[in-house]
Amino acid sequence: MTAPAIPEAVLPEDADQALLIGRVWDPETGGPRVAAVSGDSIFDLTRLAGTVSQLLELPSPAAAVRAALADPELTEQRWVTADVVRSSLAGDTARPHLLAPVDLQVIKACGVTFVDSMIERVIEERCAGDAGRAAEMREMVGKALGGSISMVRPGSPAAAEAKRILIAEGLWSQYLEVGIGPDPEVFTKAPVLSSVGLGAGIGIPSFSSWNNPEPELVLIATSRGEVVGATLGNDVNLRDVEGRSALLLGKAKDNNASSALGPLIRLFDGGFTLDTLREEEILLRVEGPDGYLLEGRNTLARISRPFEELVAATHGSHHQYPDGFALFTGTLFAPTQDRDEAGQGFTHKHGDVVTIRSRHLGALVNRVGAAEELPEWTFGLRQLFGYLAEQPRAGLPFTPAR
Repeated sequence: MTAPAIPEAVLPEDADQALLIGRVWDPETGGPRVAAVSGDSIFDLTRLAGTVSQLLELPSPAAAVRAALADPELTEQRWVTADVVRSSLAGDTARPHLLAPVDLQVIKACGVTFVDSMIERVIEERCAGDAGRAAEMREMVGKALGGSISMVRPGSPAAAEAKRILIAEGLWSQYLEVGIGPDPEVFTKAPVLSSVGLGAGIGIPSFSSWNNPEPELVLIATSRGEVVGATLGNDVNLRDVEGRSALLLGKAKDNNASSALGPLIRLFDGGFTLDTLREEEILLRVEGPDGYLLEGRNTLARISRPFEELVAATHGSHHQYPDGFALFTGTLFAPTQDRDEAGQGFTHKHGDVVTIRSRHLGALVNRVGAAEELPEWTFGLRQLFGYLAEQPRAGLPFTPAR
């Protein structure tokens, strides 16, 4: 990996104040360990909880982690933070390295939660996945929609009126329906345990020739639907596939190594809450092996729906998640900058280094590769349960300090 250059750059700017948890692959035991970062060390918390999901179901996860970090009996095993980060960025799987920081949580995602990206989805649909028609369609749709739609509150009477006008003009789209209609788009992004973490390859399948990263805030929620922390995510997107038909969403979104999360989960505590994230800026940097550079920004203050509405659309009496869930909240960023030929826009090339960064959550760094050639996903629920069964001290009952 070429960026960031130093391991410390992966952690949040205020890492000394942050309560950071995640998972470390431990080659000695051959499996994932629940861990927390504290200063120069990463501490094994598997005696506190065998899975991150189990840890987050404790009455007060933040208090439990703080108490565990102060208990020498629960933190006998530790790693040097810089060493683990270096191994992760280098893709050195023979040494301890960070995994995606969730395990049993279902990976859900919200789409079309920003007006800018909503318009790009409409363009994809109008182009039927043909990148060569994007510039022409962007100009046409832009003239028709203008800037007025950006101020429309989804589900409001004004949104209903905008829908009526657009239908009359023949410009209504399924993406506009979820962008300004009463119900947000929520879909399952990836199977449990399939997401990759810091330094891992992210996969673009060979059948896609128009694709892009999607830098996103990912909320981490418990089985009760309570958001207890957050991390960064890359909701890798195949524009040509979804552009052909929204019914191909699964083919466009769920492929080998197509969901990246990390570097760690930052738990909410007194100085870091959901309100902190309402103004968070998520920065994107794509560095190509050909010298190409793309930069973008996902400003969460411009999200169309509040976080609480997205969570409520995901979890409630209509749908439960016994092991919790991770929720991608959507992206403002939809790259239109030409990479090769004029009018063709952006698409990934193998070897691209993608860095997604925010002040409070750190940096998630991955390199793009062919989904068919990246390491196959082989460690599933059966393997995890088998591993935990061999760890007699994993997840012992523990009463957190209050």
